[in-house]
Amino acid sequence: MPIRIVDVREVTKPIASPIRNAYIDFSRMTTSLVAVETDVMRDGKPVIGYGFNSNGRYGQGGLIRERFAPRLREADPASLMDDAGDNLDPVRIWGTLMSNEKPGGHGERSVAVGTLDMAVWDAVAKIAGQPLFRLLAQRHSVQADPRVFVYAAGGYYYPGKDLGALKAEMRSYLDRGYTVVKMKIGGASLEDDRRRIEAVLNEIGSAARLAVDANGRFDLQTAIGYATMLREYPLFWYEEPGDPLDYRLQAVLGAFYEGPMATGENLFSHQDADNLLRYGGLRPDRDYLQFDCALSYGLVEYLRTLTVVKRHGWSWRRCIPHGGHQMSLNIAAGLGLGGNESYPDLFQPYGGFPDGVNVIDGHIIMPDLPGIGFEGKSDLIAEMQALK
Repeated sequence: MPIRIVDVREVTKPIASPIRNAYIDFSRMTTSLVAVETDVMRDGKPVIGYGFNSNGRYGQGGLIRERFAPRLREADPASLMDDAGDNLDPVRIWGTLMSNEKPGGHGERSVAVGTLDMAVWDAVAKIAGQPLFRLLAQRHSVQADPRVFVYAAGGYYYPGKDLGALKAEMRSYLDRGYTVVKMKIGGASLEDDRRRIEAVLNEIGSAARLAVDANGRFDLQTAIGYATMLREYPLFWYEEPGDPLDYRLQAVLGAFYEGPMATGENLFSHQDADNLLRYGGLRPDRDYLQFDCALSYGLVEYLRTLTVVKRHGWSWRRCIPHGGHQMSLNIAAGLGLGGNESYPDLFQPYGGFPDGVNVIDGHIIMPDLPGIGFEGKSDLIAEMQALK
């Protein structure tokens, strides 16, 4: 008998905060939390896969409830099974979700599909009785490495936040084991940002590296102006200086900034990734790619993106996804990516690691929890199980 998807549920949850980056504030930010329930029983309970979308893009309840979830409910269960007939097939499920959809137009539906795809992979790995990272390594003939590099993302603009508070925040990340920290730029004047950068560098000294993130705010001349200032400092990377689809800006900027750059979190398909690598002037020996599967149609599409990355001669070690969620941690551990973003204090309970997982020398060790491992994070799984 084929495995049946019994129900698909979604709830839109707030992850609001008074913080802001160079482009948006998070005062009304939401996320979609989904549950995909199957008729497979483990320990007397049905296997349920969970997922949510990354911060920075709002919840997609309307699209999920009105367009994509009905396609799963209405599909012939046999059409969603793998060839062996003993598990769901994420690729076939993805095809069902995307049936009757035109190509292009990736902005919002890519987030809705990516959220459901996360829940599907969680269910598939639980049905297989494996952590997702080990399942991925097995399927792709890769040696799984449970030790994953993570960096601490923060340094947002915040009402009343002075240099002392910024330094204390960054010091707290070092105290928790991080060796790379990230802060926002572009939401103040160049000189104000210079003072913020120098304050953080003085605080962290040689104990950590600093990355800066403009969140796509700059036009070309402003991006060059910042590059001229930033190249004075030993930064880990200069992130997303301009609009993510402005490949010319990214390409031209390389002539003014020799240090590492990072971009890609706001590109949502393997075609966009192909165009970035074809026309964006990025350098595979030093730059980083930040594609986030939860925002870009899920792991099924992310695997196509990784194929594009390899075709352009890039190592998957240059991929450090945006989002700070456990899905990307599993991909990094299972497929050998360069690491993952982390939000030690923000967007909780969706960011962070399972309980008891600590950062040591900038790395975490993945626990052997079935699926993505949500059940190991008590505050998060409580939110998820409420969907029942």
